[in-house]
Amino acid sequence: MSHAEHYAAPGPLTGLPAHVVAPTSDPVDLCRPVRALVVQPRDAQALGLPAERFEDNQVRPADELVRRLLALDPAPLTTARPPDRRVVGTCRHFAVLGCALLRHRGVPARVRCGFATYFQPGRGVDHWVVEYRDGARWVRVDPEVLGGTVLPHAHDLRPDDFLTGGEAWHAYRRGEVDGNLFGVHGTENWGPSEIRGNAVRDLAALNKVEVLPWDEWGRMAEAYEGRTGEDYDVLLDELADVCASDDLPAVRALYEHDDLRVPDDLIR
Repeated sequence: MSHAEHYAAPGPLTGLPAHVVAPTSDPVDLCRPVRALVVQPRDAQALGLPAERFEDNQVRPADELVRRLLALDPAPLTTARPPDRRVVGTCRHFAVLGCALLRHRGVPARVRCGFATYFQPGRGVDHWVVEYRDGARWVRVDPEVLGGTVLPHAHDLRPDDFLTGGEAWHAYRRGEVDGNLFGVHGTENWGPSEIRGNAVRDLAALNKVEVLPWDEWGRMAEAYEGRTGEDYDVLLDELADVCASDDLPAVRALYEHDDLRVPDDLIR
C-alpha cells in the first residue's frame, strides 16, 4: 500500500457509515461543514444542554459521533445545525470528523495533535487540526475555525500557525521557544510536559489512532508529573525526528515501542 493509499483509507476511529454522502471531493469543502457539527463543552454549558449530552465529549469513533448527530437532526451532514443540535466535543472532535469525511471520499488525510498560536498571542494552545495530501504537500486545515473570523487562512495554515507536538518538542529542545508558554487554555496545565504529551498523541494520530486529548498511556502520566528523565526525552527526540520525516515505515516502526503504542482499550 502506498503512502497516499494508507492515509486515504479510514482507521479504527475514522470510519463512517456507508450512507453518509459527501457531495464534493474538494478537500476544503469537505471540511467546511464540520464547524457546524460540533459545539465546545463551554458553549454547550451556556446553552443549558442536559447532562447526558456531554457524554459526546468522551466518544472516540467518528461513526458514533455521526450516529449521535443524525439522532439529533437527520439532515445531511452538509446542513448547518444550530448549536443545540450539534455533538458536544473538543477541537479533537472537529479534526476527527474532518479527517473522516476526507477519507470517506478517498482523500489522503490525517489528524495532527499539537499547538495553535492564533488563539492567544505569544502562546501555543493545545489544539488538533487535520491535513490532507495535495501532490507532494500536506496542507493543514482547521475545521473548527474554517469560515469564521479567527483566522482568514484556516484552509491552509502557515508553519507558524500550528506546531505539531513533535515540532513543538524540537523547538523547545533547541531553545527556540519557552516551553512554559505551551498548554491547555483555561487550565493550569502549561509547560514542557504538555509538549511531551502532545508529541506522543501526534505519533498515534500519524498511525491513524486519534485518541482523546486526555487519554494517557505508556509513561505519559509519569511525564506529566515530571518523573521521567533524559532517556524519555531522548526517545521523544527520536519521535520528533520520525514524525517530521514523513517516512511512513519509520512512523509505523516507532509506534511499536512499548512506551508509545496506544493500548487496545483506548481504541474504541
